[in-house]
Amino acid sequence: MNLEQAKAVCRALPGAVEDVKWGGDIVFSVGLKMFAVASGAGDPPGISFKVEEQRFLELTDRPGIMPAPYLARAKWVRVSGADALDDAEAAALLLRSYQLVFAKLTKKLQHDMGGPQA
Repeated sequence: MNLEQAKAVCRALPGAVEDVKWGGDIVFSVGLKMFAVASGAGDPPGISFKVEEQRFLELTDRPGIMPAPYLARAKWVRVSGADALDDAEAAALLLRSYQLVFAKLTKKLQHDMGGPQA
């Protein structure tokens, strides 16, 4: 999945907000909590997102996927390269990142946003 497709997946999620931070990174948040960060400034460009703890090591063993700088301790990965994940798996991982973050929101905020329950 290329970076533009990944951004489109993030934009389509209920309550997702897009913002530019840190001098050019596109941050996708739900309820003011980040679930993905797209960076076109890297070489190559990439997207970072949260994964489940049990998937972290498995994913970071793959070519094109590494622990996300500054966020690896929170189990975030950085995917740099359109061929590191196929489109379906990349979309599923972005959705799961959204769900993991959404699940940490208050029940009231979850209800008000009308997003999927994790």
